[in-house]
Amino acid sequence: MADYAVDQTVDITDVVCPVTFVKAKVALEELDAGQILSIRMNDGEPVQNVPRSVKEEGHKILKLLDNGDGTWSLIVRKE
Repeated sequence: MADYAVDQTVDITDVVCPVTFVKAKVALEELDAGQILSIRMNDGEPVQNVPRSVKEEGHKILKLLDNGDGTWSLIVRKE
């Protein structure tokens, strides 16, 4: 994550789809264009659906990182 400075982090490991994307979307709405959000989520359905939904909203996926503990971090730039 050294390539960019994360402005905000949201942890959605405690919720299930479709609430995972809702929480990520709310966090993105709180940011200004160009800011970076890190979304921590569980493996499985969230990793399949949240990145796709974020991209469909018009935001840029910078990186998807495997944290090695059953969770992933999605790094997104708000557009």
